[in-house]
Amino acid sequence: MSICILLVTFLCFIVSVRMVIASNPKAIDLFCGCGGITVGLQKAGFDVIAGIDIEKKYLVSFKHNFPSAKALNIDITGISPVEFMQAVDISRGELDLLVGGPPCQGFSKNVPRRNRYLEDPKNLLVKSFLNYCEAIQPKMILMENVAEMKNGFEETYSQEIITRLQEKGYTVTAVVLNSADYGVPQRRRRAFFMASRLGISFASPMPTHIAQEKNKQMDGLFNEPSHITVWEAIGDLPSVEHGEGLELTSYACPPQNAYQELMRSSKTEVRNHIARKLADKQYARLSSIGPGQGHKDLPVHLQTRGGYSGAYGRLTKDMIAPTITRWVFHPGSGRWGHPVDIRTLTIREIARIQSFPDDFEFIGSYTDQAGQLGNAVPPLLAQAIVQSMKNQMVRFKKEVSSSQETFSDSEGSLKAIA
Repeated sequence: MSICILLVTFLCFIVSVRMVIASNPKAIDLFCGCGGITVGLQKAGFDVIAGIDIEKKYLVSFKHNFPSAKALNIDITGISPVEFMQAVDISRGELDLLVGGPPCQGFSKNVPRRNRYLEDPKNLLVKSFLNYCEAIQPKMILMENVAEMKNGFEETYSQEIITRLQEKGYTVTAVVLNSADYGVPQRRRRAFFMASRLGISFASPMPTHIAQEKNKQMDGLFNEPSHITVWEAIGDLPSVEHGEGLELTSYACPPQNAYQELMRSSKTEVRNHIARKLADKQYARLSSIGPGQGHKDLPVHLQTRGGYSGAYGRLTKDMIAPTITRWVFHPGSGRWGHPVDIRTLTIREIARIQSFPDDFEFIGSYTDQAGQLGNAVPPLLAQAIVQSMKNQMVRFKKEVSSSQETFSDSEGSLKAIA
């Protein structure tokens, strides 16, 4: 009798595993913004049933690009997890994957250290996310934040995340990844917490790209793709003057590399390629320096009173872009100058550097769209992570199935002996 009970319990476990790796696993994107993670989820074969964000302007782009998903303009601190589950029609334990990137300003190194503190309300949203995880009990969890969050405040938040999820039966892995290592033409380090309540200890996704210098050192022994450069990302987009451009425009040339082919898919025209009109002094500053130069190279009469290290900087064709921020619309906030044209980047060029495909359309003013992009997780990085999690679930299924067969054989033998 005890063997039969054990067999039934084991079979129930098998069923739950198979549900996780169904052909169309379901996901919800909390703090979705315009949908960077959602793009990655869809590319990895997930059905995103809902996206939630407090910023209505950003959610407009999400709704436009993901019409089959519910776009909910809510503050998760103002609605209980139970009410939320009712709103999206899910039951406890039913959801395959819950993802979210709680706002990170309280952890960001862009905030002066004296203004960073543990109980910053922006940091407390991490706790709200954990409340939702505990109530919804998804089979898998992916939480994203700035790299500093993993080690900040003597790892207080990291330990709380791990401890609270472990207490609910999750196995948690915390990693810091650089988007450039996963085919994104941008140096952007982010912290990720991957969790499973089926006992899987998720490993980091294997990098797909390495630094060009490292490739040279290996002398082509492994022939790994190098990090994608700025020009490899945007070189097929037409040249435009500041303040000019068309809402829908043709490409300047056929795709010149695999990255451009990936971004285009089957598109023949592209949107959001309009250059922001610069103020006279802004234009004078950018036009007085060359690619790779910045505010330190400005003529005396055009110099600024301090600012960011890359302020009024221009990109070079062969560099990996710096981290895109929500202030990318302003030339004084970073190295956002085009490597050829005297202007800042267009929304489409920023989207390319963030790895958004060309069929993704951004809605709103230029500054709204810049904010959407600056706050987004690069889709290719998100895809690499969730695809890796999904693949590990498939391998786990095979191992469990194999164990099931062995268990069945053993149980049959025991009956024969009896």
